[in-house]
Amino acid sequence: MVVQGSGSKGPVLIAGGGIGGLTAALCLARAGFAVAVFEQAAEFGELGGGIQISPNGSRVLHHLGLARELEAIASRPAGIEFRSWRSGKVISAAPLGEACVAAYGFPYCHVHRGDLLRMLVEAARREGGAIALHANAKVTGFGQTGDGVQVAVAGGAGEAVTRQGVSLVGADGIHSQVREALFGPLAARFTGNVAWRAVVPATRLPKGWVRPVGAVWWGPGRHFVHYPVRGGALVNCVAVVEKAGWEVESWTERGRHGELKAEFAGWHKEIQVLIDGMAPGALYKWALHDRAPMPRWGKGAVTLLGDACHPMLPFMAQGAVSAIEDAAVLATCLAGSAPSAGLKRYEGLRRRRTALMQRQARRNARLFHLAGLPAWLRDRTAKLASGRIMDKLYRYDAVTAAAGRAA
Repeated sequence: MVVQGSGSKGPVLIAGGGIGGLTAALCLARAGFAVAVFEQAAEFGELGGGIQISPNGSRVLHHLGLARELEAIASRPAGIEFRSWRSGKVISAAPLGEACVAAYGFPYCHVHRGDLLRMLVEAARREGGAIALHANAKVTGFGQTGDGVQVAVAGGAGEAVTRQGVSLVGADGIHSQVREALFGPLAARFTGNVAWRAVVPATRLPKGWVRPVGAVWWGPGRHFVHYPVRGGALVNCVAVVEKAGWEVESWTERGRHGELKAEFAGWHKEIQVLIDGMAPGALYKWALHDRAPMPRWGKGAVTLLGDACHPMLPFMAQGAVSAIEDAAVLATCLAGSAPSAGLKRYEGLRRRRTALMQRQARRNARLFHLAGLPAWLRDRTAKLASGRIMDKLYRYDAVTAAAGRAA
């Protein structure tokens, strides 16, 4: 049963208890709203491995008073390197660490997804009655009334209840049912890329092998990303290959070690060390899908957030960060206007930036996988181009964007 929160406004109902939905709940609670979060899984938890939180995301988490908690779970990389697939040569590098804090005011963090979600859940529970968290609760439908929205919620035992709120936020992922109810079926597009992911314990790697840097290895038709999490106790790995004929989109589909090994045959010995260090049964494979930027995110008192409205390829490390940005802007817009007007303003402030992120991520999918002369030309300009993109991303202030002071 949903308990009315202690906020003076609301309640705002959120479908989806992932990183975006929980950050939105925290931002809304700080803005004076009562919030109810409905997560269809049996418990609040996040599958997957590492996640990168750049300064435009850590700024929001610091604003929420979570600086100390974030520092406790995060690894701060000293820098990022772009390397050649066969020789290992550093094509381009950028300092992070203290240089990032000096430039943007906030840190760049590597975090395990499960640790980040646990931090957000604990913060939500500390809000007392302002945030009600409901696992095993799936939003199955909604209707809009003059007073806001009526939302149908199904429980794990088959019971169904109706809840009233001033607005509904669909933070329910790339297969969002809230989005489908608003706009009808919108099939995700297979991008022609298949990814493998694994988290490698440092104990399975040579002593002293783990360095405090993120690395992106570029090669013909594929690339490999790795970086440490949990203070270097684990190394998060994501390997992406252009591939046709397999389009299963699932975070729990097992990958075959021999297939990954064959895909990266001939790559530098550091990549071979990582692949060989992957534990049997701990390798996952999924087909990468996305959608074109949407012309609208909502109707009336209902809107979307994160992957529900702007899923993006993991080639800019901005998927979760963009949802965190959404959360901060959403809360400010709702606090300053009636629900329908506030949500319209939120959409207007966020659609252009997230569409640019989506397009740049697709562009990176091509750039990372170039071969021959195009790859040589890319490598000559990589440092300048990546510096401009990073600056544009990291300088954005979602906390004040809706107040008009910084966009």
